Amino acid sequence: MGVASTAPAYSLAATLFFVVAAVGLKSPLVAVLAFVPMLLCSIGFSEMNKADPDCGTTFIWAARAFGPKTGWAGGWGVVAADVLVMASLAQVAGQYVFFLVQGPTSAIGGNNSSGWVLLVGILWIVVMTYICYRGIEVSANFQKVLLSIEIIMLLVMSVTALVRMLGSHPPPGSLHLSLSWLSPSHLPVSAFVSGIVLMLFIYWGWDTALSVNEETADKSQTPGRAAIISTVLLLVTYVIVIVAVQAFAGIGGKGVGLTNPAHQFDVLSVTGGAIFGSSGLGTVLSRLLILMVLSSAAASTQTTILPTARTTLSMAAYGALPESFAKINPRYLTPTVSTVVMGVISIALYIPLNYISGGNPIADAVTAIGLYIAFYYGLTAFSCVWYYRATLTSSARNLWMRGILPGLGGLIMYAAGFYSLQSDWVASNSATRWTMPVLHWQIGGIFIIAALAALAGVIGFAYMRVTAAAYFRKETLTRAKPVLGFNQEL
Repeated sequence: MGVASTAPAYSLAATLFFVVAAVGLKSPLVAVLAFVPMLLCSIGFSEMNKADPDCGTTFIWAARAFGPKTGWAGGWGVVAADVLVMASLAQVAGQYVFFLVQGPTSAIGGNNSSGWVLLVGILWIVVMTYICYRGIEVSANFQKVLLSIEIIMLLVMSVTALVRMLGSHPPPGSLHLSLSWLSPSHLPVSAFVSGIVLMLFIYWGWDTALSVNEETADKSQTPGRAAIISTVLLLVTYVIVIVAVQAFAGIGGKGVGLTNPAHQFDVLSVTGGAIFGSSGLGTVLSRLLILMVLSSAAASTQTTILPTARTTLSMAAYGALPESFAKINPRYLTPTVSTVVMGVISIALYIPLNYISGGNPIADAVTAIGLYIAFYYGLTAFSCVWYYRATLTSSARNLWMRGILPGLGGLIMYAAGFYSLQSDWVASNSATRWTMPVLHWQIGGIFIIAALAALAGVIGFAYMRVTAAAYFRKETLTRAKPVLGFNQEL
């Protein structure tokens, strides 16, 4: 689930244009370097899971390390990131259903604000919410099928691209493979940081493996290992695909070039069609590629609902949210209210974002996620350092695995988040913008969406501060508190 939740195909299709536009031929290098803070933070997640395998992950670990207020903020960071991405995932799934049925030239699929796309996207959310409601075993088996299709097609596309590029008749604009793509020389710092921030979104999602820790065999060890292994698998997948696609298509702004603005929101289907061709087996493979991106978005939709529902379940179990969010279905042993509410809120947000400014706010919502990713990943890494502070010097392993490495990962995440906050304010960096009355400042839609999500969190925090006094007095934060102890049927 750690790999499936990141949705490699969807993430590459939606983000690769912007990465290449920022760093050019250095995209493989940025993919490697962005892996570093993710790996370091995954170590922190793994170590915290050994001490407390709770489905609330960041929420409960930050609460134990820094107190209930910080824990609540960490939980909100997880929820905000997951809710913001749901509109994009549903939209991509809706578009690709029509691409799959009508072909890549589908007029409906090409109109991201189409009412038909909206309807199919809503149905996707409903179906994925139901699968999550039915239980983790059904979800895991479904994920295996989707992930297998995705990885196989990515590898087939990459191998085909390299074979065609190395053949006697390479396509126009193709590039020879070069080790300089992995060299930091001639890469401006500003471009490098922009690329790293974008790659954080591409890697994001492996922590789903920790969110289902209480429903996993050997819950103190397996989820942590899965998180670390997921980041490594993602690194290998991304480097192979980026190198192959970049070599085949080049980084030009025309045709299938990776910086062609006509394809900025969907690089893979266009490039994949050129790689496989439009006749015979190529047509079949092109359709399978569309199916791959569709399954990727669908899988990520499901694995976005999972961690959010379990985070709110844990928060409710400890009294940080209304008790109804902690209800468990006695048959499927899954959070009922938490899962259903996540699906309903996702639909409620998707509908207006789809119609405002032709659906452009959805792109800004996806970019705004970077701030919340950096916040809660970094917070978890710092929680690991502080939680184990008394035993860091007891062994070299503890010092590195529970102190230095996660601490460094947290610092990198917060540095990236701070840069993202500054960049998001600039109106030209967003698809939408807002002009402040009187002062006439133009503020980027990315910053506005991130700020509104934070404001919603502040309002929720203030409400629970009054109604959930026991949690904020630390009365519920005991190790004996059973998170999955609310066997109430919805």
